[in-house]
Amino acid sequence: MKITRIARISAVGAVAALALAGCAANEAPASENSDAPAASNLEGTLKATGASSQGAAQEAWVAAFQTANTGVTINYEPTGSGTGRENFIAGASDFIGSDRAFKLDEFADGFKTCSSEGIVEVPLYISPVAVAFNLEGVDELNLDAKTIAGIFAGTITNWNDAAIASQNEGVELPDLAISPVHRSDDSGTTETFTAYLNATAPDVWTNEADGVWPIQGGEAAQGTSGVVQAIKAGNGAIGYADASQTKGLGQVKVGVEGEYVAYSAEAAAALVEASPLEEGRGAADLVFDVDPAAAPAGSYPIALVSYLVACEQYEDENKAELVKSYLEYIASEEGQQAAADNAGSAPISDGLREKVLAAIDTIKVG
Repeated sequence: MKITRIARISAVGAVAALALAGCAANEAPASENSDAPAASNLEGTLKATGASSQGAAQEAWVAAFQTANTGVTINYEPTGSGTGRENFIAGASDFIGSDRAFKLDEFADGFKTCSSEGIVEVPLYISPVAVAFNLEGVDELNLDAKTIAGIFAGTITNWNDAAIASQNEGVELPDLAISPVHRSDDSGTTETFTAYLNATAPDVWTNEADGVWPIQGGEAAQGTSGVVQAIKAGNGAIGYADASQTKGLGQVKVGVEGEYVAYSAEAAAALVEASPLEEGRGAADLVFDVDPAAAPAGSYPIALVSYLVACEQYEDENKAELVKSYLEYIASEEGQQAAADNAGSAPISDGLREKVLAAIDTIKVG
């Protein structure tokens, strides 16, 4: 018997813990002491590419969804946001993850994945971008926006520079060159970080926000994992990456409204929830206009808002149903908690969930 989409979401939640414990995605048995999830009639394969920041969350989402829907295979490849967007335009991905939404002028050429011009963009992965470093004997540093900008612009080049020392009284800073690390690929994480630099320290960081690192110098690394590996490899290195991937590295507490704020899911969510949605977009295109310079006290000002991007209309009915069901699971309380547990992201609020589910519900065959 065909089950409803809500039933499928409930089924996913019932087995999510089992899936994340390491059971094979399509073989996990129901516990004898729990109600077995209803059989799913969904079948088929989805191919997706995009944000590497979503990697850990996607692992959890895919495992849980496939466990509840044993006829479904979801292949998510963390290629980076830029490649994901290119693939969606070219028709090479059924849906994508992206650390920035499509810009309005990028709609002009259309999306070959879709059978109409409209797309669904929903913010389902909210996470702090950590400024992480590798400095022997130092686990934490206080840095304001101008100092962070100076380090990545190449105007502050040594760890015992007065700009750093003055904010970290009592910390023994070495006479050691700073080695900044940035992404080599087109990345929404880079755009989030450069937007922060430009908004909060425009006199030091004069470049506009961009997914491609805009200046020469420093070390370039591919993807989130590449940046983290490069930081770990060199004493004196510093970089930016999705916070969930930076465990074991030194962490920067970022200056906001006269205090230094450590990254956390809650502090990142506070920045996003204080931000309005962008104007001029369709009802299913939920894009936040985040201004790091307007970060309220206690919030973390470098927050990654990563989107799941799909078509409003697909030519194939089964594909539309699969994408719709998968995104509904991700938006559910169970899905958001799975990402929080596996990736340290901030679950969306109930109010935002209502808007997101309404947007996802527009997905259909056309």
